[in-house]
Amino acid sequence: MKLSPSKINTFLLFNLPSAYLTGVRVKSISENTCSTTVKHRWINQNPFKSIFWAVQGMAAELSTGAMVMVAIKESNKNISMLVANNKATFSKKARGRIIFKCNDGQLIKTAIQTAISSGEGQTCWMKSEGRDSSGDLVSTFEFEWTVKIKR
Repeated sequence: MKLSPSKINTFLLFNLPSAYLTGVRVKSISENTCSTTVKHRWINQNPFKSIFWAVQGMAAELSTGAMVMVAIKESNKNISMLVANNKATFSKKARGRIIFKCNDGQLIKTAIQTAISSGEGQTCWMKSEGRDSSGDLVSTFEFEWTVKIKR
């Protein structure tokens, strides 16, 4: 069974309700790329009338984490995943609809294959960029994912 945007969004509703309620959604996912979106609304705004940084972080993390989930599923192995570190840079107020895109699917696949072959945990930094409807960069998030075979 392949993970689709609708399946991941349903997963959000039941397992990450704060992301779902604030409007974070997966728009597209493939082996190497995932796009998520969030629209500025009353429930996800900060006092400066833009999207709160933590909501941007949820959308950005999902664009990386969804590909981690897909790669783990495709490996047919029992593998744990966890964010060990993250970095964020904000360059513009997040207003309107923001699309976060990560193109690092191959990096996590390589880390998972190394974890399987070596039996040791691996780390992988994945980057997600958030852009507004004009294409302007709003924020950049980097997440250090750890993957490890469960025993």
